[in-house]
Formats: sequence, structure tokens, C-alpha cells
Amino acid sequence: MAVGLIAVLLSAMPAFAKDNAKIDFNESVYDFGQISLKKGKVSHEFTFTNAGEKNLVITDARADCGCTRPEYSDAPVAPGKKGTVKVTFAPAAKGFFSKKVTITTNGSPRKTRLLIKGEVVD
Repeated sequence: MAVGLIAVLLSAMPAFAKDNAKIDFNESVYDFGQISLKKGKVSHEFTFTNAGEKNLVITDARADCGCTRPEYSDAPVAPGKKGTVKVTFAPAAKGFFSKKVTITTNGSPRKTRLLIKGEVVD
């Protein structure tokens, strides 16, 4: 009996995943290379597609430090349509940096990590 129930649940999982919203980023890492401390903030827009069959909504975006700020629209992204998450980094000192942003959605995967990196020079 338990084996039959497990087989039914496993066969239903792909259908559930397919009917869900699905965030698919074109890239998850962006390297700024060398950036100038004197010029200040730099930004990059990460583009994603809703590869699912329901509307996708970003419910949260959090950076791992105060020097990095993500911006996103809370408007639903229809299946097959594109959206963006803009990540801005404000350099405070010279040296290499690597900053993470965690994106939370109503779809699959629930959480996605984006990474920006580079080196701050004069």
C-alpha cells in the first residue's frame, strides 16, 4: 500500500512543478572587473524569464551587506515573459569584493542566489 502511494505521489510531482511559476535567470554571477572607488556606485541588471505556467512574483530580495542594494518589481511576471533584478554596489574601500543577493519567489526555486564581484581600485 505504501509503495503504491509513493508511486502516485512521485508521478504527480513533475506535473505540479510544470504548473508552477519558475524563475530562470540568464546569469547568476556578474563580474564588474575593476571599478573606481572615486566614481562610486555601480549597478547591474540580472534578467530572468518566467519558465513556468503561472504568474511569477518576487516576494523578497536581500543582500548580505548594506553596501549592496537589490531592486525589483513586485508586479507579476506572466509565463514566458521577462523581468529584471537590479543590484547596486556602493564601494567603500579598495580591494576585492564578492556580494550575494537572495531572491525569494512564489515559484520554483523558492530562493535563488545572485552574486556580484569585482575589485575596487582608485
